[in-house]
Amino acid sequence: MKNYIISVFILLFFSCSKKQEETALQSKRGFELSNTMLKSISLAKVEEKYIEDDYSFYGKISADKNSYIDVYPLVGGNVLSVNVELGDYVKKGQILATIRSTELAEIQKDVSDAKTDLVVAQNNLRVAKEMYEGRLNTEKDVLEARSELQKAQDQLQRASAVSTVYNVRKGNIYSVIAPISGYIVQKNINKDMQLRSDRSDNIFDVANTTNVWAIMNVNESDIDKISLGMKAEVSTLSYPDKVFYGKIDKIFKIIDPQTNAMQARVVLDNANGLLIPESKATIKVTSSENNKALTVPSKAVIFDDNRSFVVIFKSRTNVKVKEIKVLKQVGDTTYVSEGLSEGEQVITDNQLLIYRSLNS
Repeated sequence: MKNYIISVFILLFFSCSKKQEETALQSKRGFELSNTMLKSISLAKVEEKYIEDDYSFYGKISADKNSYIDVYPLVGGNVLSVNVELGDYVKKGQILATIRSTELAEIQKDVSDAKTDLVVAQNNLRVAKEMYEGRLNTEKDVLEARSELQKAQDQLQRASAVSTVYNVRKGNIYSVIAPISGYIVQKNINKDMQLRSDRSDNIFDVANTTNVWAIMNVNESDIDKISLGMKAEVSTLSYPDKVFYGKIDKIFKIIDPQTNAMQARVVLDNANGLLIPESKATIKVTSSENNKALTVPSKAVIFDDNRSFVVIFKSRTNVKVKEIKVLKQVGDTTYVSEGLSEGEQVITDNQLLIYRSLNS
């Protein structure tokens, strides 16, 4: 029994001595990231950049007015059919509606009369030439006949052009066609509607939305903060997590007396059709200063006890906390005036756990 107690004592002694040696070794090596923690962190380099400022404005998405066409009825009449609805995509030349109009009778008559006059003029010229060859008239008579033929050809060309503009299909029916490819953004016509010949309102608006505008409202106090060429990031309620990029390409130097705001325009690529005209938008614009500063991602900064810190990573056994002085924070970027060197790497994910471990 005595020998058993001695053996247990010796075993406990060596076990404690081993643990003390391991603790001493860990203390000598310092803090070390585990494999699991090493896989869970992300790193970012400290970089020097020009200091930027950003400002947010509210506005809306608008169709490109240079690719926005009002479609009017050329003559009055009764609407036989409407082939498109609001929001439909149409191709150039596509029939939007058909209208029956008694006013087309006069156009048809003009074409018919012009064709008849042309046949008569052609015959007169043929006869004049034959008589001239038989010395029965003069060269002047031939020239006059040729002049009358030219007038008849011009008259038929004009009448046919008018008929083409009205897209006359048959009798007194004509078609309203899409002047460009795009979306129907306004529709003021329905089947069986009677259109007056003196109507001044358009019946369709067609907008090509391959490019759209973001129109931003700038308060009078913020006018000095924007300028041509400023980078812009646009987001909408429809796609709050998606950002559309552009630049300010026009500033309208007029203040709306009702809103006390000036407008500026950002042109955006909309080939995917996600930006819908008249939808609300938030426009964030960015301007650069002439000065530079070191930067880190804003999510890397730890705010503790009214001071700011980052966790610097050199290796899994060389991780330390540094206090920094923040110059300014602009969105996802924090500008630092003191505490860092360019090229250092900061931890941007799970750095708070490491910070607490190093400070415990």
